[in-house]
Amino acid sequence: MRPSRRRHLTAASGFVVLTLLSACGDKELPQNALDPKGPEAIRLDNLIRPVFLIAAAVFVLVEGLVVYVALRFRRRSDDEAPKQVHGNVKAEIGWTIAPAAVLLVVGVFTVFTLFDISETPAGPGVVRVTVTGHRWWWEYEYPDHDVVTANELHIPTGQKIAVTLLSEDVIHSFWPPKLAGKVDVVPNRVNKMVIEAKTPGVYHGQCAEFCGLSHANMRLQVIAHTPADFERWVASNAASAAIPDPEDQPEAAAGAAAFRAKGCASCHTVKGYAAGQVGPDLTHFAQRDTFAGAIFENDERHLRAWLRDPPAEKPGSIMPDLDLTEDEISDLIAYLDTLK
Repeated sequence: MRPSRRRHLTAASGFVVLTLLSACGDKELPQNALDPKGPEAIRLDNLIRPVFLIAAAVFVLVEGLVVYVALRFRRRSDDEAPKQVHGNVKAEIGWTIAPAAVLLVVGVFTVFTLFDISETPAGPGVVRVTVTGHRWWWEYEYPDHDVVTANELHIPTGQKIAVTLLSEDVIHSFWPPKLAGKVDVVPNRVNKMVIEAKTPGVYHGQCAEFCGLSHANMRLQVIAHTPADFERWVASNAASAAIPDPEDQPEAAAGAAAFRAKGCASCHTVKGYAAGQVGPDLTHFAQRDTFAGAIFENDERHLRAWLRDPPAEKPGSIMPDLDLTEDEISDLIAYLDTLK
């Protein structure tokens, strides 16, 4: 084999290998849309896979013909010109009907799937949740349970969750990929979606519509419980927060006082203590694993960094730097730890 052909063959082989490797992935990735864990996501997966195979077959056919024509009918001399052929009616009819038939089949299955997953469930076993998108966090309200929380959506397994999607500011997109597809969250418009988890676990998600400076920091978690555990979670989150006793919990009591004095209570609700309407409800903040759009672990190190300067930790955050002292931060963290 000539050296030039050997180089071309090596380059082509390397391209094929890299192309195949680029499609490899870990099914355990937290936002892997190709690893469905709920009925709605499974329906979408059942649509995506055959459509992908059709698209792949069309790609191989078209690209194969392009390569064949480029090689078979290439100009071999400066004087050679290709034979001009016009008006092949059979060919034109064929390449018009074939794509139309493929698109018709794909379109029919797509429309039926979209209607299927968009049907709003009803009945005693359905859990209703109103999801409101804010820049840059998610608010969850359970109208039948008197519960409001943020960023971590808790649901029971084996039950349909009827989700109503609203936006407080700009267009967002609610996307828990292992449980459902993306649905836009649009100002002054009510959109609907259905999610359901088959097994308990934590399912990660993301805002999938660019919404500003911290769009990438607008994450979410869907936490699926057994029905009994979900009922216990509802009972604990419907209760008001306890107010720390200055004698038993002096640091936490000082933090509760600072919560009001520093203006936190004007933005955040703590049921039974504060009624702010701007930021996330913090009534049971200590139960959550994450905060600030589900980007930070709920622990002392991250809370301390956050309270020192929120906009530095999350660009665009409307929570200002309150110029807190380290003692005030310690007191506030002690108070937040009591919100269980």
